[in-house]
Parts: sequence; structure tokens; C-alpha cells
Amino acid sequence: MAEITMVEAIRQAMDEELARDENVFIVGEDVGVRGGVFRATVGLFDKYGGERVIDSPLAELSIVGVGIGAALYGMRPICEIQFADFIYPAFNQIVSEAAKMCYRSNGEWTVPMVIRAPYGGGIGGGLYHSQSVEAFFTHIPGLKVVIPSNPYDAKGLLKSAVRDPNPVLYLEPKKGYRLIRGEVPEGEFTVPIGPAKVSREGTDLTVYAYGMMLHYTLQAAEKLAGEGVNVEVVDLRTLYPVDKQTVLESVRKTGKALIVHEDNLTGGYGGEIAAIIVEEAFTDLDAPVRRLCGPDVPAVPFSHPMQDWFMPNAEKIAQAMRDLAAY
Repeated sequence: MAEITMVEAIRQAMDEELARDENVFIVGEDVGVRGGVFRATVGLFDKYGGERVIDSPLAELSIVGVGIGAALYGMRPICEIQFADFIYPAFNQIVSEAAKMCYRSNGEWTVPMVIRAPYGGGIGGGLYHSQSVEAFFTHIPGLKVVIPSNPYDAKGLLKSAVRDPNPVLYLEPKKGYRLIRGEVPEGEFTVPIGPAKVSREGTDLTVYAYGMMLHYTLQAAEKLAGEGVNVEVVDLRTLYPVDKQTVLESVRKTGKALIVHEDNLTGGYGGEIAAIIVEEAFTDLDAPVRRLCGPDVPAVPFSHPMQDWFMPNAEKIAQAMRDLAAY
């Protein structure tokens, strides 16, 4: 087991899949010679050449369109959107073409492609480099949406995504690229798409999170443990399709639920988890379901003090835990 960063785990996964299957290729802006703006693909161009690690024009629509076409003819593209904020020009291709192809062809055609996109705030990127886009896509049957929170899952989930017969949107919490480290096996392994994971066992309340917020939630839970509050933490990992069984089993044990994400509150993904809990575990609840999310402003501000005001962090999560535990 080697301790590596999240971005190193993502690079390892792509390297191993490129070596394993000659039909795998990477396409995106600056993924080749430069190795990506976050250096996620560094070294892969030199190792596999320009026909398998392809620098694209500055056109997200064409990146995804090329990926769909190649996938329909047996290739397995990994399409990188440099920042999730710029995925919108490709929205129609993802939602109306990639996600629906298997259904509209009665299973005759599949689209085995991965769309990688760094998302989220906390890096001082301002409005166009800090957005959380997951809620737009977790409404789309035919598209799987995955967000890892640690290097082990980042590698294992990406390898599973590359091998999946249908499209997977793989969102990467860029704030955690080098901040989050963890042990990753050197041998072959995958993490299945679908199941959530109980990252910390607890009895007093459950917190559901993913990506960078899972990292902060675990920090907050350890702080609360010193105050006598035993918090269970569920890493959702796969947002669509959601693992309802794990979501419900946890809240039925603890009786209280807090959902944390950095996207805006209104219309955010946390509302779906809240609805599942209220519809199917209402009589098990000892308190109202609560959410801690980004405020309803257009985007993460560039100003660092304002960014800190917008973003949930370990202390804000800890206080939300205290409030819910005391209810």
C-alpha cells in the first residue's frame, strides 16, 4: 500500500486502463503535452502518444461529441472537461445523446465513455472555476454520476467507470486533488459504481456527504467525538443511481440526518436524499432532516473572505452536528 494524493490515484487509474485496453483513449484540452491544467494526465502523452492522449480544440461540445461517436464504434474514451463550469456547451450531447442512446436503440447501441470534470470551490477560482454541477445531471436516467472523496475510491471508481458499458460522469473535487492523501493498493482493484460507504460508524446522528465535503465531515465528526457525540458518516460516492438501502439503514439506526454539500441549497442534490429519508423512514426520525449547503447566490465568490463565507467547512459542519444532536 502506497500513500498517494487523489490526483495521483486518478492518473494511475488512467495509466492502467490505457495499458490494459488499447481501445481506451483520453481527449481534452491540454491533456497531452502539458499533462492537464491540474497535471492529472502528466506523462501519459509521452508514454502512449498523441493518438491515445489527444489535445482537443477549446470546444467542450466537440470533446463530448467525439467521445460519443468513438464509443458507439467500440472505443472507450475518457473525455476531460477542464473545469466542470464549462460542461454546459456539451449538455445536450450528454443528456440527449449519450444518456439516451441505449434506451432509444433498445439496447443495440451503448456508449461506454467517461466524462471527467474537476468541480467545486475552495481554490480562489471565482465564478467560472468553482461551480458544482452534479444536481443538473443526477436527474438523468441512463447517466451514472460518481464523485470520489479519497484516493482509493478515486482510482477504483474511475477504473470501473472506464469499463462500464454506458456513460459515466466522473466529478473530481479539485480542492482535494493534493490536499487529500490515502493508501492505495499497488495491484489491480476496482470499486463498484453504485454502493455508498459508511466511512465512520456512529449512533447519535448520520451525516451524508461526498467529495470534499466528506473530508470535512470526517474531521468534524472526530471533533464531535471529543464532545461525546457519536456521528455516523455516509460517503454517497455514487450520486446516481443512489444507494437507497445504505441511506435508509443508517438513518433508521441513528434517527437523525444531516446532508452536506457545497452546491446551492435550493435544488441541490441534498434535497433528493432528504426526500428519500422522509418518504421511506419518516417514522424512524427523531428530528427534522437538515441540510448544510452553499447559499443561494449565483456562484462561489473570488474574494477569499467571501469564498470562506460561501463554502461549508469542518467547523460549520461541526456546529450543524451540534445543533442536530441537541434537538
